[in-house]
Amino acid sequence: MLKKLLPAVRGYEKQTVGASLMIIIEGVLEILIPYLMTKLIREGIEVADPRLGVILTYGGLMILMAIFALLAGALCARLAAVAGTGFAANLRNMLFRKVQDFSFANVDKFSSASIVTRLTTDVTNIQNLFTILIRMTVRNFIIMITAFCFAIAVNARLSIVFAVAIPLLAGIMLFIMIKAHPYFEKMLTKLDLMNARVQENLIAIRVVKAFVKGEDEKVTFDDSAVALRKAQMAAEKIVIWNNPLSQLIFYGAIIAVCFFGGRLIVGGGMGVGDLTGFLAYIGQILSSVMMLSMVFVSFIITRASQKRIVEILDEQIDISDDGADEGLEVTDGSVEFRDVDFSYSKNPDNLTLENVSFSVKAGETIGVIGGTGSAKTTLVQLIPRLYEVLDGQVLVGGHDVREYKLHSLRDKVAMVLQTNLLFSGTIEDNLRWGNEDATEEEMIAACRAACAHDFIMSFPDGYKTDLGQGGVNVSGGQKQRLCIARALLKDPKVVILDDSTSACDTATDAAIRKALRTQLKGTTTFIIAQRIASVMDADRVMVMDDGKLAAFDTPARLMETNEIYREVYNSQMKGGDEV
Repeated sequence: MLKKLLPAVRGYEKQTVGASLMIIIEGVLEILIPYLMTKLIREGIEVADPRLGVILTYGGLMILMAIFALLAGALCARLAAVAGTGFAANLRNMLFRKVQDFSFANVDKFSSASIVTRLTTDVTNIQNLFTILIRMTVRNFIIMITAFCFAIAVNARLSIVFAVAIPLLAGIMLFIMIKAHPYFEKMLTKLDLMNARVQENLIAIRVVKAFVKGEDEKVTFDDSAVALRKAQMAAEKIVIWNNPLSQLIFYGAIIAVCFFGGRLIVGGGMGVGDLTGFLAYIGQILSSVMMLSMVFVSFIITRASQKRIVEILDEQIDISDDGADEGLEVTDGSVEFRDVDFSYSKNPDNLTLENVSFSVKAGETIGVIGGTGSAKTTLVQLIPRLYEVLDGQVLVGGHDVREYKLHSLRDKVAMVLQTNLLFSGTIEDNLRWGNEDATEEEMIAACRAACAHDFIMSFPDGYKTDLGQGGVNVSGGQKQRLCIARALLKDPKVVILDDSTSACDTATDAAIRKALRTQLKGTTTFIIAQRIASVMDADRVMVMDDGKLAAFDTPARLMETNEIYREVYNSQMKGGDEV
């Protein structure tokens, strides 16, 4: 699993290796200090005539080594911090780039709150583990091995204590790792749910206040927070056993060394200096093992995060440019569906669109109507290849959409979705999403066609007006008109308006449609609408019914031949006359 994350180290290899080298130097110096202390006691104190020169020499060397160890440790900390933050930045970029390549089907598999949590909390967990690995793991592993060799050199018989203590510590770590992992997975799932609740509440804050549901939302959030706390406690209840059990083994080993070492000293089999050095080594060995156990605990905690991040990185993108013609461009806006079947679940027994066939000439204006759930939006989303057909073909400009590079196809298909989304920044910034090189005159022309210019100029800052996050400073109808203007700036071959004037009054709706007929000469236009008036002046109208194309003809002929169209017309137009 960690191999999947290693590419995130790219660009920070020197800092990673440098931190490891510095920590190795620090560890070696820390090992040499007890060795010098043993020699100081042996050669300077335990001799019949204490030698001050030997004491000063070894003491001075110990001080120098301590200073160099401090400097190496400080340099390691700085390099590790740079490597850790760089690793996290690269990993977030990897995740974000992968998400940007997702098709709608891929996005549907992950909630937005879950993706945000993976890009923030999970990456931070991995970053902390990465920093620990290059600092603590290397250092403590080196200290443990080197100190063990020195301890055997001092007294091999007394080193048998390690043969008992180390397997016990390893067993404890393994047990905790196996038991704790499922609880941390559950904890992160609860975190996703809580973040989703917060995100949903903030997006719908106006609805919450309009329905006076603030107190209810507080209770709901409290329930989510309590569920997360309980999941965290369940996980921590297992992990917290690591430290006390490790301490028990640690101090038990020291007591055993003191007991058996004392007997060896009394029996003449060991010197006081040797026991002092041995105690220093056992302290280093067992503390290193304890620190490694903490690394393992961190690994347990982040293992769930690793799995969640790898899920994103390993997600198979079902729509790609494989097999596409690099030089193929959309030359006209003709659209054709040939026996198209589509299913969100990719199950032929559960079709959303079934056997849909039609042909649209370039420059035609096509209305699309139908009841809720009749797959109107699904139909038009197949044109820019936001989803892949299950069977059949979708052709744009005479070529199967799979023959185009995604960028080439979508650059010539402008789509205004049901949910009108604007981004933080000015009106001008949002309009340039359609064409980043658009001139002021082109932006004004597009906004005039979308009936947006007048309200934009009513703002003190005009096109420089800051929209706030998500366009909170404009109304729903104004959002729709800005989104239409943004789409027009793409100079597309096909324009899809998915119920995109529903928040506008009928007069504005009619003005927009009239302007589009002038502005979009030669451009194929699909208009999905609930209002029959929005499609009455279309060249032809599609009538969708339960995922099937029930009728496709001119509005006049549909009035004569199609019951669904006639019922919609009568219910809306006659109802309007009665009022």
